[in-house]
This record gives sequence, structure tokens and C-alpha cells, in this order.
Amino acid sequence: MKLEMDGDLCKTIEVAIEEDERSPENNNPAIGEETERDGEELFVPPLNFALVDNGVFRSGFPDIANFTFLQTLGLRSIIYLCPEPYPEPNTEFLKLNGIQLFQFGIEGCKEPFVNIPEYTIREALKVVIVRSGQLSSQAPNNPSDAMEIRYLPFKIPHQAHEALLDALLHPTLLVYRADIRNHPLLIHCKRGKHRTGCVVGCLRKLQNWCLSSVFDEYQRFAAAKARVSDQRFMELFDVSSLKHLPMSFSCSKR
Repeated sequence: MKLEMDGDLCKTIEVAIEEDERSPENNNPAIGEETERDGEELFVPPLNFALVDNGVFRSGFPDIANFTFLQTLGLRSIIYLCPEPYPEPNTEFLKLNGIQLFQFGIEGCKEPFVNIPEYTIREALKVVIVRSGQLSSQAPNNPSDAMEIRYLPFKIPHQAHEALLDALLHPTLLVYRADIRNHPLLIHCKRGKHRTGCVVGCLRKLQNWCLSSVFDEYQRFAAAKARVSDQRFMELFDVSSLKHLPMSFSCSKR
């Protein structure tokens, strides 16, 4: 830059411009670098993760990035609603953290009138409902295990007298293992929308929610991909056969 003074006198001033090493472009390190520098771990929940009830969660398929977050939940069980084999990294995560896997393979279908397997949904609900134990049809292998077995306290309906007689004559047919716990548990499919939504919706019916509230929750997760067939299934699902099981969480009406 030149400055003219009195017409004859001329001085040249050199201006040096240095780049600021603390410019915005250089002040935003990658998230991984920042958390490593700060000594903090990043907790990333799975897709569509949410609390369903005390000790019950729902989500889409967890990947490796979600493992640290899942460890904070103290999970005992995972209900997996897809027919495909569980990925090896996820299986290893379950082993390292002592988590049980309950797989109920439900095919993911986009067709609007494909029947949803009611029996499979019902079996998945049994895992959710029986918090502090599981049903078994076998006697214990070790005599010491018999000390931890007691009968499941539920009322037998009038029409099930024959089943009651069988249970009395063969007491090992229906036992309750008090040392096996399923909660806290996570219910998930691929996206946490349709299959997971149906299981949770049927659970809500068991909790005496009105259908409008059941559908509102389903639509909140399914969004634009909500299916009339799913909602119809939840509407027609009969929860009476599950009423005898001991509930482990709230049954408040919505």
C-alpha cells in the first residue's frame, strides 16, 4: 500500500496478513476427537428409542455406536422381532453384558393386508409381562434348583378346570423360576416402527389404554409409514388370555 505525501515523498508500507489459527474452520474438531480430548464418552441412543414403561424400552436396530448407551440401561433381556440372525457384534455385546436374547421372527411385509402372526406377538408379550421369572415346562436338572422354584400365582378360569387338574397331577408342568429376571428389557425390530409398534400397542391394551391413545403412540413412531393393517391388528388383538399373568408395571388407563 502506497501513501503519497507532498507529491514527492512516497513511502511503501508492507502489510502482512496472518491466518488466525483459531478460525472457525479450525475450531470445530470431529466429535470423536472432542470427546476424546474432554475425556467424555458420547452416548448415542438407537433409532426411535423411547421408554415404554418401568424397565421396558423400545427402539430400532442397535448398532455398535449405540452399545455404550445401552450399557447405561442395565439391560437383562432383548426382544428381537426380526427373522434374520442376530449380527455377530451384537451377539458379542450381549455375551459381554450378560443379556438374554429372545428372538421372535416376524417377517417385515409392506403389503397392507398381510396377516400379523398373533401367536408370535402373544409369546413376545409374555416375556415382557413376566418380569421376575419365566414359564418353564421342564423339571429342574439339579436338585438344588428345586429350592428356587415355586408355583406361578394366577387364577384359573372356570373353563380351564382340566388344565388345573393336569397341573395338580403333574406339578412340574407349570413352574416359576424366581431367579430368572427379564427386566430391564429392550424391544426392537429394524426401524422400531411396525413390528415393535404392534407389540407395544398390544401391551398398551393389556394396560387398559383406550384405542385412540394406542393408535396415537403407534402413529408417533410410524409417522408417514403408519399402516391401517397394524392398527386393525391391535384393535382386534384379544388380551384376555394374558390377563392372568402377573403384571410387573403400571396398568393405568389412558
